[in-house]
This record gives sequence, structure tokens and C-alpha cells, in this order.
Amino acid sequence: MTVMIRAMVFDFDGLMLDTESALIEAYGDVHAHHGVPFDENLFLRSVGHADYAFDPWSAFGPHADRVPLDAHRRKLNLERNQRLEPLPGVVPLLLAGREAGLKLGVASNSGHGHVESHLGRLGLLGNFDFVACREDVSQPKPDPEIYQLVLQRLGVAGSAAVALEDSHTGLMAARRAGLHVVAVPNRATAHHEFGEAGWQVTSLTEVNLNQLVERFGARG
Repeated sequence: MTVMIRAMVFDFDGLMLDTESALIEAYGDVHAHHGVPFDENLFLRSVGHADYAFDPWSAFGPHADRVPLDAHRRKLNLERNQRLEPLPGVVPLLLAGREAGLKLGVASNSGHGHVESHLGRLGLLGNFDFVACREDVSQPKPDPEIYQLVLQRLGVAGSAAVALEDSHTGLMAARRAGLHVVAVPNRATAHHEFGEAGWQVTSLTEVNLNQLVERFGARG
């Protein structure tokens, strides 16, 4: 029996907006301002890994006052974030799903304030039937709880839903909840393992609904 594709679930950071590069660059700018080298490669290892501990201010030494450092980083980060536009392919795929009658959700390890403020700023929030964030679950990705919640609220089975993820952590959460997964690695997650993805692309410009149907089932 052919399974109908009834829903798409989008990750947020790194998938819809390149907030991860904005964060990395803000840390790098603060380091450069103080003449302290920034180990970007080490920082990148922590992106998308909720259980990977990394101290971004370690290069300043154990006695550095981190409060003003992080305040400066937050200011630069916010300025960058407010200029971000959706990554290529996001809006066409989202609008095509809405037009086709698919249920649309968000599953993010970030908070509602962060996710919904950006979606609202970009005029995209109203396209989603449900937005799930870290406050809504007891365990973040890679635990499947957030995807299980989205499926419940959308009223669809995992086999009838496609998750769009940019990290191994998100991929594992979606797969453990039974969703099909399209992996879209970016600068920060190119080193991640995506072997369990049903499809890996370099950009969402490579994805359309007909292709999703061909790979994962019929649309209904």
C-alpha cells in the first residue's frame, strides 16, 4: 500500500535561516576585536550537537570577564540575525506545500521567542500549522520527543511526513520518530553523518513536492 505524504516538518536554525553562520561570525568578531585567535573549526564541531560541550571563550583564559564578552557577541549576533533572509528554496517549498494542502510544522531545538520572531519578521509564521520548540518537550533533539509532538499535533503518522534537517542531531530525532528525512548540510554541519537520510541535497532549491512524492510516497 502506498503511503500518502501529508506533512512537511522544517527544522529552523541552519535549515530555514543561516543563524548558525551569524552566531559563528559574531564570536569571531569579538575575538578579533580583542586580538584573540578564534578556533572556528573546534566551534563548528559543537553546532547541532545538544550534548557536545564547548567553551567559546576558552581562548581568553580562565580569568577573563565573560559577561561583557558575551554581551558584545549578543549585540553583533542580533544585528546579523535581523538581516537574515530565508535560505534558498525554503519559501518556494513551504508555499508549494501550503498550496497542495500539506500540514506544515516546525521542530526546533531553539526557543519560541527566537523562532517565531524570525518567522513573523519574514511573514512566514502563518503558513505553519504547529511550531514546536525546546520549551515544549523534556528532551531536545536527538531525542524524538519534539517530532512525536509535531506529528501528534498535525494528526499524521511519521510514515506520512517528511522532515527537512541540516544536522545529524535533527536527522536522528526525525528518524527515531519515524519520519522520512531530507538532509541539507550547511557550512556548520557539512562534517555531520547523514547516512540515515532518505535524500541528501546541497540546497532546498533541489527539492520540490513532486520529487518528495517520488521518493517517499504519494501525495494525498
